[in-house]
Amino acid sequence: MQITKDQILSTLERFALPDGGTLVSRDMIRALTVEGDVVRFVIEAPSAAIAQQMEPLRKAVEAAVMQLDGVAQASVVLTAHGPAEKPPAPSLKIGGHPKPQAGPTKPSGVQRIIAIGSGKGGVGKSTVSANLAVALAKQGRKVGLLDADIYGPSQPRMMGINKRPASPDGKTIIPLHAHGVTLMSIGFMLEEDKAVIWRGPMLMGALQQMLGQVEWGELDVLLVDLPPGTGDVQLTLCTKSELTGAIVVSTPQDVALLDARKALNMFDTLKTPVLGLIENMSMFTCPTCGTTHEIFGQGGVAAEAEKMGVPLLAQLPIDLDTRLAGDGGTPIAAGDSPMAQAYAQLADRLVQGGMA
Repeated sequence: MQITKDQILSTLERFALPDGGTLVSRDMIRALTVEGDVVRFVIEAPSAAIAQQMEPLRKAVEAAVMQLDGVAQASVVLTAHGPAEKPPAPSLKIGGHPKPQAGPTKPSGVQRIIAIGSGKGGVGKSTVSANLAVALAKQGRKVGLLDADIYGPSQPRMMGINKRPASPDGKTIIPLHAHGVTLMSIGFMLEEDKAVIWRGPMLMGALQQMLGQVEWGELDVLLVDLPPGTGDVQLTLCTKSELTGAIVVSTPQDVALLDARKALNMFDTLKTPVLGLIENMSMFTCPTCGTTHEIFGQGGVAAEAEKMGVPLLAQLPIDLDTRLAGDGGTPIAAGDSPMAQAYAQLADRLVQGGMA
């Protein structure tokens, strides 16, 4: 009976390598052929230096194969695989004037785009964006998170990843991944402490690149963490992309609500549906005595949502662990604490409502 390749590979599995694994598990066997009772194959070492040390192993392998029934001749050649010299990566430039578009678009493979905005800074919009993205991913959704807060990108820190994305051709951008979420941020392209000093057209061009040149892949939803206010980035996103809708984050404080109303008016003016409001920092529960305090007021966001006829999607308390988790690079939604459950409920509401 003629010997088979599987029988030969089974024999080779017995030869362990000094640094772990076997010739088969380390994928070092090449060009295995069986012609009658003649067996030939190549052992490909990772480098020439390692190949020199493997000659005794080659002889032992050849002898073992020769002992198999049905083998009259065995030829085992030892060679080395050297890493090919890589050409220098093309330079990828972010920013610059936007290119003309025929109309609103969205990245190929992305089903929905949801903007997460706020009227003013400091209301926890980026914290909500990061944790909502992770909570949606935990529910099995394919989620992308675009940090469009170009002047103050915080997602690299909150998501615990900060390295430059690859670009095989100087145009296509390969996004990064953390906690089950596909990520892109201008913060990946710059040193952490380096300021972005750009005029409006460069902001618009950068957003266009991060939407159109990033290989987002197949996503159920792409969350866009907007900068605060009603400026160039918001205008570009609402007019140049096919937005599913927007979520506005505010605290109950009157000053925050004044600016939140401006954000709501902007989305209305730009014909972008508002999917709902989120009240962040709605209350504080003292960890010592258990009493609850409405530090920034009470009910303001709920009243605004009722006035507009849109859902109040969540009321999220001030929570020290949420802040510590964000600073540490693992959003609290990745765990199973009460705050993680609150974000899970928010994600579930969006999924059940067909919004994510």
